[in-house]
Amino acid sequence: MNKRILKLAVPNIISNLSVPLVGIVDIALMGHQDDAAYIGAIALGSTVFTFIYAGLLFLRMGTSGFTAQNRGARNLDESFLVLGRSLTLAMVFGFLLIAIQTPVSWMAFHFLEGSESVKNIAGEYFRTRIWAAPATLGLYAITGWYIGMQDAKTPMWITLTVNIVNIGFSLLFILAFDMKAKGVALGTVIGQYTDLSLPGYSCSVNPNALNAFGRG
Repeated sequence: MNKRILKLAVPNIISNLSVPLVGIVDIALMGHQDDAAYIGAIALGSTVFTFIYAGLLFLRMGTSGFTAQNRGARNLDESFLVLGRSLTLAMVFGFLLIAIQTPVSWMAFHFLEGSESVKNIAGEYFRTRIWAAPATLGLYAITGWYIGMQDAKTPMWITLTVNIVNIGFSLLFILAFDMKAKGVALGTVIGQYTDLSLPGYSCSVNPNALNAFGRG
């Protein structure tokens, strides 16, 4: 039993440890800009997205719970239906956020404290990164499904891939094209959609997860 718990826990720990690395790189890149407002803007914009996505974490947790139930009952068809429903909801919420980005942005930056310069840069960051919403929420559903199937390694590789691609493109956009806050946001967008489009994660099924039905 302890080995089974560790098999699920260790990949999750590694995934969680890799997440702050993206923020560290973003802050480091913004710290080299000619205005300290860029650091505050990234912090402000990230806070807005943290708040928004925290309210939609049920897409991962709910998917994980219902998938685990169906795995226990060896109901493979229903587990795929759970994934399909979760992905549909993720797309609906994601494109809805894009559609209402203007009022959401106005409301968020109206109540958050910051100088006019910081808010302007944060607004540019927000308007770019918001286009990643469908992919971000879609990955919530996919990682939740794999965890429900007692496969924690695939979500770990998903997270690591997102972070590596994100960092790589952020470095490219800022160092090569001087895109500043918009470059950091665009790196996030590309990272999210790249991972969502990888056939091994979103278009095919991990054999280990399916074999779990046979093992009980």
